[in-house]
Amino acid sequence: MILAIGSYIKMSNDLNNAKLAVDAQWSQVENVMQRRADLIPNLTSSVQGSMKHEDKVFGEIAKARSNFNNAKTPNAKLKANDELNDKTTVLVNAIYENYPNLTSNKNINSLMTELEGTENRIAVERRRYIQDVNAYNQRVYNFPTNMVASSKGMYPIQNYKATSSAQKVPKVKLDE
Repeated sequence: MILAIGSYIKMSNDLNNAKLAVDAQWSQVENVMQRRADLIPNLTSSVQGSMKHEDKVFGEIAKARSNFNNAKTPNAKLKANDELNDKTTVLVNAIYENYPNLTSNKNINSLMTELEGTENRIAVERRRYIQDVNAYNQRVYNFPTNMVASSKGMYPIQNYKATSSAQKVPKVKLDE
């Protein structure tokens, strides 16, 4: 009996720790996504004067950033992040392709470098989140921990999935 209680307590603590690791890693994903969302207004305001006829691009970025800031759940946050990523990619590609003189501007170049670095951080943190969700879900699914998990109301967490648009190369269309 004591062995069974001890086993239950250990499995319960392992599940709790795994869930806490998932939650902490999700906070880190949100942290780096927020960093990008904070950098975007600086970049857009820096280039907006030189790209006067791209109002559509800037409007879409503003809307995507607002959607990101208003998203409440992890899935909504990830979906809004993907949208923001798509719109920012269009802007960065437009700058590189159509405004090479802007990329020589020290402030714009610095902001673009920060944005690119942040994109890399987001990818790293997503990978870590995926790993933590996987470790947690393995505990929730595997016997006998699954019995402890269900008794505590702990269920598998949906892992990150890229949108179908992420498989397509974004196209820059500034003449619309």
